[in-house]
Amino acid sequence: MDQTQRKNWNENHKVLTGLLSKPQSHAAAVSLFLELHTALYASGPAGAEQPGYEDLLWHNIRETTLRSYPVHTPGSRNSIVWHLWHSARIEDITMNILGADREQVMHSDHYAESLQTSFIHSGNGMSEQDVARLSAEIQLEALAAYRHAVAVRTRSFISATEPGQFATKATPAQFLRIREEQAVLESEQWLLDYWGGKTLAGLILMPATRHNFVHLNKAMRAKQKLQPE
Repeated sequence: MDQTQRKNWNENHKVLTGLLSKPQSHAAAVSLFLELHTALYASGPAGAEQPGYEDLLWHNIRETTLRSYPVHTPGSRNSIVWHLWHSARIEDITMNILGADREQVMHSDHYAESLQTSFIHSGNGMSEQDVARLSAEIQLEALAAYRHAVAVRTRSFISATEPGQFATKATPAQFLRIREEQAVLESEQWLLDYWGGKTLAGLILMPATRHNFVHLNKAMRAKQKLQPE
């Protein structure tokens, strides 16, 4: 995304905020969400969608660039693969546990094994040693496939929602699942408290869209620093 495209994405995200609060605008909200969400993610193995922001990030990137840690850029030290993994984990947890109340893609599609990393939590509260380890060991093809699978599952869920559903909140039982599945570190209670204050609309606006946008921006800045044109 160039500067103009990012500006347009931000402006449309503000429109989405308004639509999500109006049950009578449910269909329009779903349609705009799908447009904004698709614009962020890679087009997938079959190239079924238009190239997205993530496609630009992966284009001509070196493995050493992806795994480099730390990378000193404004607002972040983390590796590109950490940003890609973390934003996908957050979306998987929030959309599938707190939103759809179904199994995480991480587990239903066995990505805990194919990613070849022992880290299954959200990535919040990681030590520098753990970020370095994840950056070095994560399997890149599986990471790309995991992100695509999470994106497809999210779009399927949102497409199937009914008017009024965006105003609902997750139940205590769903938050208990996050703890039982060790999806968030015990030290990161603030994150559960934050999510607990959100309706489904709020989770859509931050983890499923803007959170991805923010981390793709950070990842792109890291790429531009490590691989300047």
